[in-house]
Amino acid sequence: QVQLVESGGGLVQPGGSLRLSCEASGFTFSSYAMSWYRQAPGKERELVAGITNGGGRTKYADSMKGRFTISRDNAKNTVYLQMNSLKPEDTAVYYCNAGYSSPLFDWGQGTQVTVSS
Repeated sequence: QVQLVESGGGLVQPGGSLRLSCEASGFTFSSYAMSWYRQAPGKERELVAGITNGGGRTKYADSMKGRFTISRDNAKNTVYLQMNSLKPEDTAVYYCNAGYSSPLFDWGQGTQVTVSS
């Protein structure tokens, strides 16, 4: 049974940083690309960043380039999202999933990120 458990969200001031983690189980983590998505209130879920299974290639949505960094530790079955220079418009629930362009599994519970002064 696939499980995706996101953590690390919280309340942060504009310009601050957060590091999200997603621990995966129930599939061969090292064989899958992984991605982070987010969903803001009243908006559709959108792709934030993706990383290939070996970590050699990454991609980012334009608004996150230079501020967010995706990484992974295949030994820990965990994918990370380092978020710097956070803006109020980054407020959303953040989710991870397998796949580089489209989600492959059911969603986890996500982790709430709120950027506010």
